[in-house]
Amino acid sequence: MTRAGRRALRARVIQAFGRFSAKALDLDGFMVDLLTQEFLPVGTTLARWARNFDPGLPMAGIVQACRNAWTACGLQPLLGKRVQITPSILAYSLIYPYSDNQLDDKCISNEAKLRFSERFRRRLSGDKLTAAGQTERPIWKLIALIEEQYPRERFPQVYECLLSIHRAQEQSVLQIRNTECYSEAETLLLSCRKGGSSVLADACLAHPFLNEEQSRFAFEWGVLLQLGDDLQDVREDLHRGSMTMFSHAVGAGIPLDQLATRLLRFAGHIGKSMDTLPHGNAAVKQLLKTSWRSLIIRAVADSSEFFSPAFVEVAERHSPFVFSFCTSGTGKLPARTGYTG
Repeated sequence: MTRAGRRALRARVIQAFGRFSAKALDLDGFMVDLLTQEFLPVGTTLARWARNFDPGLPMAGIVQACRNAWTACGLQPLLGKRVQITPSILAYSLIYPYSDNQLDDKCISNEAKLRFSERFRRRLSGDKLTAAGQTERPIWKLIALIEEQYPRERFPQVYECLLSIHRAQEQSVLQIRNTECYSEAETLLLSCRKGGSSVLADACLAHPFLNEEQSRFAFEWGVLLQLGDDLQDVREDLHRGSMTMFSHAVGAGIPLDQLATRLLRFAGHIGKSMDTLPHGNAAVKQLLKTSWRSLIIRAVADSSEFFSPAFVEVAERHSPFVFSFCTSGTGKLPARTGYTG
């Protein structure tokens, strides 16, 4: 119950996590140090800051924000920066749990949601709107944090990226409400825009002057994460009638074997692109490659009924845990960022 006792307990938990990672996940010492000494502190720092900012923020929202912050901080060494949580990464990671609460609330009318989205877009564009109500106040404060670190006149690319993800998210909301109006190709394109623009914004907040190679890599990484989330969410998407590349295939009676194989190949392509980046050591890059593959394999475990038994058997051989263990928890993590329905 003392501060020293809490620090000691935290140190023991981190040490135990390191031993678990080395043993169960077959990670070498460099990768374990990256996790325990750099990426775990990002999560704990964000959680403490979020609790101070808003004691009422649900744990699911904090976990969602942490996932985004880890992505942004994973980009930092690849862009020649040290891993650290910054005010703008904190702010961007927390904005979408708040906006999700507004747009997912079934008690709020569509008209009110559209008004909120329009005002949100204007605030991202730089309009000095006065926050209206409890929903807008924290979002407006978080945008102000980004503006403090990155003044608009000096860093226009930052705000172009933030507006790009907002446009993609607005299109996603419309797609969920009007599924029949979108073809399979249009749905895939929307997923690519949504995921790609989200991680491109992460990259821009980590390093506000991206070149073409860095921008392309960040966008493709975001596409991979979005498609991985879509694969993991296929059962929920089928239930609520939201169309993705994967739910469309299942609805047509097609096993997801081929699509998951293509996704794994796409992860390999992004890994090769990452290897050409001049920054980031081999341990960072290997850790990211391992996490991408694990995302897809875990998604197969979560949705195994939509694959052929032979494919599931092969996928399980590439998992550090048997699939029955992977799916025995109380639930999956919230999506990495907003509007991933």
